[in-house]
Amino acid sequence: MTDAANEKLYRLIAEGIPDAVIFADREGIIRLWSPGAERMFGFTAADVLGQSLDLIIPENLRARHWEGYRRVMETGETHYGTKLLSAPALRSEGRISTEFSMALVRDDGGAMAGSGAVIRDVTQRWQKEKALKERLAALERNESERSG
Repeated sequence: MTDAANEKLYRLIAEGIPDAVIFADREGIIRLWSPGAERMFGFTAADVLGQSLDLIIPENLRARHWEGYRRVMETGETHYGTKLLSAPALRSEGRISTEFSMALVRDDGGAMAGSGAVIRDVTQRWQKEKALKERLAALERNESERSG
């Protein structure tokens, strides 16, 4: 495949998958925002391109996020490796629970250019798990009261 064909293929995949595909530069400015990201977060690419990642990071998590992001951009290393990460995120109308994987992106000279991520909305799964845990705890309390 030619470079142009590969580039087109990557673009078609990023545009076609339902998960969000985003890229932020070294300063945390959003430079790529896929159609999946538009659907998930409720912001169009026109709304977010050139904006800070703060748009989707809950305020109470921003300081910790930026401390880690700057460290990664300076060192080119992350202690998360290829792990699947979980974090709450902001969307145009509220919060969602997400899981995501990251890719550190370097320029042609090997310097850090930014970070890409593939993000999945797991809010429904998280809510179901929470409800199951609450139900189990209630059943255990009832059983304890009966046998106690």
